[in-house]
Amino acid sequence: MSKITVNGERLWDSIMEMGQIGGTPKGGVCRLALTDLDKQGRDLFVSWCKEAGCSIRVDKMGNIFARRAGRDDSLPPVVMGSHLDTQPTGGKFDGIYGVLSGLEVIRTLNDHKVETDAPIEASVWTNEEGSRFPPAMVASGVFAGVFDLEYGLSRADLDGKTMGEELARIGYAGEDDVGGRPFKAFFEAHIEQGPILEDEGITIGVVTDAQGQRWYEVTLTGQEAHAGPTPMARRKDALVGAARIISAVNEIGLRHAPLACATVGLLNVHPNSRNVIPGQVFFTIDFRHPDDKVLSAMDHELREICQSVAKDVGLEMAFEQIWYSPPVHFNESCVNSVRDAAIAAGLSHRDIVSGAGHDACYISRVAPTAMVFVPCENGISHNEIENADPAHLEAGCNVLLQAVLNQAG
Repeated sequence: MSKITVNGERLWDSIMEMGQIGGTPKGGVCRLALTDLDKQGRDLFVSWCKEAGCSIRVDKMGNIFARRAGRDDSLPPVVMGSHLDTQPTGGKFDGIYGVLSGLEVIRTLNDHKVETDAPIEASVWTNEEGSRFPPAMVASGVFAGVFDLEYGLSRADLDGKTMGEELARIGYAGEDDVGGRPFKAFFEAHIEQGPILEDEGITIGVVTDAQGQRWYEVTLTGQEAHAGPTPMARRKDALVGAARIISAVNEIGLRHAPLACATVGLLNVHPNSRNVIPGQVFFTIDFRHPDDKVLSAMDHELREICQSVAKDVGLEMAFEQIWYSPPVHFNESCVNSVRDAAIAAGLSHRDIVSGAGHDACYISRVAPTAMVFVPCENGISHNEIENADPAHLEAGCNVLLQAVLNQAG
């Protein structure tokens, strides 16, 4: 079994073909969750899986499971997967590498006529990014019981369209219940989305943990007024308040460096006119840290600063934490399967903590789980210039293959 290797050229070609769906002029991908482009990507994945002899099931959150039967199909499956959706200015590899690595493992087992005791599945998880429908990882969260089904289906985009409505529209509102069935193990292959592996010249990241995250939405309301006649001392400028908080968010991240991350990534200003004092500003905040105590301290600092700024500037404030995902410690047996596979293949490797959230973080609550990281160019992701070396992608898929065989028997 250890001599079986994946077809790296086939994996690369599949990633490149999928990257054409939603491809952007700068070489990236914009394939937002549950859009027509997402449907095209799903349809292509399903067609490839059927060609590989898999049966297909879709649950009520639109999660897709392509199953390769085992000798004993009553056993819980070993599942691989990630997501098809991207950021508005995303790349070709984030998420889809994990999906198509799972398919490549199945194709490779078919090529070599390998039977496994347990069934093997390649999966697609809906709306991992949370870009169109916040929060992130909502469908894997429903699967893991973090959110209920009604909550998941009711998540809405900025135009008020819900996940339930859009799943029905594109034909991926499945009939299967979400969750409630065991996995023997779950593995997610992914580009690192950071610079550590590339900087150290290492091919495989053995992911032991993932950072905790808190997402917030803040609305500051002041008073719109003419930019000329209104004296500075009389103003209730919502954007001034937002600017002070945004600066404070960055300072919180720096105070808890090097492991903390603090980001304001979305900002809506109303009325957004050059000669009107902004009357209302909506913005988001993203906090991350692998230590839950530090993450809680960051939360406390943020709340105090927001209250102080709103009072000083004379603003009303609506402040809501919309998502909390605690730090994750992945399953020791699955992590060891990844590490052992890297060692057996003679690949350079190191233990690593994921700075990003992944579907594996929620699946780890209901199944033994681990992740495989490979480098990405300059550590850049969530960007159209995102890139990865085909040799690294092939190596990571080979590690995934052997880790799956270790668990599937």
